[in-house]
Amino acid sequence: MNDTSLLEERKQRVMKTIRLEKTDRTPVVLEYAGFGAGAIGAPLGDFVKDPATATDMMIQAWEKVGGADAMEYPTYSPDMLSQAWLSRVYIPGRELSYDQPWQVQEQELLTPEDYGRIVDMGWTPFLMSFLQEKLGIDMMQLLGSYVQAVPPALERWQAKEVPVLVVGIITTPYEMFCGGRTLAQFVLDLYRRPDQVQAAMDAVLPEIAPTIIAVNKQFGLPAMWIGGWRSASEMLSRPLWERFVWPYLEKLACEVLDSGTIVIFHLDSDWTRDLDMFKTFPAGRCVLSLDSSTDIFKAKEVLGDTMCIMGDVSPVLLSHGTPDEVHAYCRRLIDGLGPTGFILHSGCDIPIDARVENVQAMIAAATGK
Repeated sequence: MNDTSLLEERKQRVMKTIRLEKTDRTPVVLEYAGFGAGAIGAPLGDFVKDPATATDMMIQAWEKVGGADAMEYPTYSPDMLSQAWLSRVYIPGRELSYDQPWQVQEQELLTPEDYGRIVDMGWTPFLMSFLQEKLGIDMMQLLGSYVQAVPPALERWQAKEVPVLVVGIITTPYEMFCGGRTLAQFVLDLYRRPDQVQAAMDAVLPEIAPTIIAVNKQFGLPAMWIGGWRSASEMLSRPLWERFVWPYLEKLACEVLDSGTIVIFHLDSDWTRDLDMFKTFPAGRCVLSLDSSTDIFKAKEVLGDTMCIMGDVSPVLLSHGTPDEVHAYCRRLIDGLGPTGFILHSGCDIPIDARVENVQAMIAAATGK
């Protein structure tokens, strides 16, 4: 790697690890949004003003902790969460006090009758109408402003010699419906009107990935992020999971892989029961990113010969542990899951209130610096 730039050195280390090839050391990939403000002592109301400000703070946080190998995404806008949750997002300085973390306000906005409307209208027209009528959001304007913010953000990260892995973030129909109906009502729907739910899911599926795949490829980024949280194994019986979760997760992943893009499965909550299902994907093309709920050592045992494992330093440890505790846990991960096919990473995002010295300890565990 001595003949390459620092940018290429970092990128090669991460990409070789994803391909299950040997590298000089375990790479460290960072994922955070609000920590960009927390690390530099800025209020969250400033962070959410616009994506350019978010990028600036995220880069300042990167420089403060130092030494990692890649960043997952280049900028952030919490309003984008409305599309994944079909819910209103309260923003600091708007609905919340200026330094209060943004919050998804889950309400029963999606109705049982909407399943039929989705089938009749098609997903994109329904979604545009739903966001406008229920949340006052112009979807095209929201997406457009975010996409416009991406090129300058990527340029800024590249100037710092930091590879960025994803822009495209998608999730399954299950997650979107669950957010729009509320967890309690949606689970009841799986029993009361399963055929209606499935018909709506089938109508949504073809429209989820193509646009995001195209955007991701437009910016030349290597991976896409497919998220799951309430669709985790611990939330549902196996028969329900196999009907309403897995077919859609699998098809989305195959669609992304067929485009020549790496899949990062961002899986919150406990997926241990169903790890074996992920063996169907081609070796060296996917990353399993875990949040410290799934047994990461079991994941390595089941999937280590086909899939890179990424994780799983918990938010609690990063926010409330000591640097020595963080370092010791990270070394346990590196020694137990390496030397190939493992990327050191936080469990989900690095939290807003993570201690800078703890993030530095995480990085040092891999880099020795």
